[in-house]
Amino acid sequence: AGAAAAPTPALMAATTGAGAAAAPAATPAPSPSGSTPNTSPAPPGAPTGLAATQVTTTSVTLTWAAATPGCCPVEGYDITYLQAFNDIIWTHAVGNVTTVTITANIRPATEYRFSVSARDVAGHRSAGASISVVTPVTDTGDTTPPPRPSNLTASGTTGGRTLLSWMPPADTSDVAGYNVYGFDGWFVSTLLGTTTATTFQAPGVTGPLPQYYVRARDAAGNISLASNTVPAPTSSSPPGPSSSPSSHPPSCLVSYTNQAQWIRGFVAGITVTNTESTAVDGWTVTFAFGGDQQVTGYWGAVVSQSGTAVTASNAPWNAVIQPGASVSFGLQGIWAASNAPPTAFSLNGDACAIA
Repeated sequence: AGAAAAPTPALMAATTGAGAAAAPAATPAPSPSGSTPNTSPAPPGAPTGLAATQVTTTSVTLTWAAATPGCCPVEGYDITYLQAFNDIIWTHAVGNVTTVTITANIRPATEYRFSVSARDVAGHRSAGASISVVTPVTDTGDTTPPPRPSNLTASGTTGGRTLLSWMPPADTSDVAGYNVYGFDGWFVSTLLGTTTATTFQAPGVTGPLPQYYVRARDAAGNISLASNTVPAPTSSSPPGPSSSPSSHPPSCLVSYTNQAQWIRGFVAGITVTNTESTAVDGWTVTFAFGGDQQVTGYWGAVVSQSGTAVTASNAPWNAVIQPGASVSFGLQGIWAASNAPPTAFSLNGDACAIA
């Protein structure tokens, strides 16, 4: 399947009339209160309490608490969403409300990632609040997805097959088995097989960033949110230590991919692999853009930006990165002069190698 072009974010531009004669400056009247209005460019606060209050095969209803205004009144909210393991992004704008029902592009038995951000009357936008949702296979009977598996690991390849293992959810009463998928790193997922065990000999997968992930499945056919992803083993060697005998080898490997780019807009995917022998429990990735990019949406992480510097921290569901495992998150943004990628990354303060 081909990826559709990501929608171009709306850009605001100020215009001035040509040839207008300058009017004499008028002496401003004193303010009755003796105060001046707040003209600082402070954006609104991020919405809080984002929840999916109703999920059907073809719709998702989201609710949230109103954002706190910054310099200016909140005008409305922008919802960005995409199907998990896909690179097509949809947007939906609403007024100053705290609930919305999304129906466009919603299908049964599919995982979606939603991000909601506030915008004010001056065009400032807040950071986004994010949530992942799985739609049921039917609107009657059992419509609740099973809990998801965790701690997926890949332990090497023998005879062209990779041994995958994972932890079952704490409550397995609604788990009938597991679906194992290969992902090409862009927008194609392939069901490799099913099992009732917590291990699977997976065939190889191909793509720019080949990966595996697992979902639990219940007796009705509902699927869970996806586990963490792990990269398919390759023949390339892991990053070696620095030439300095006292330095520590990189504890992480990062790949940054411009998945889509258009005039003044982009979508980027970032995958972080833990190359240490111990798990990372809670992660923060920092980097600086090489151009003048501004993040307008994100998924798979909680992202903030100051100047060119970007900080991305784990979502509640992907805080742990097992040894050899990886997490992925995405960014949507705008740029004016340059969309140059970052040239350095760190994980919890330690420098990462770049794939």
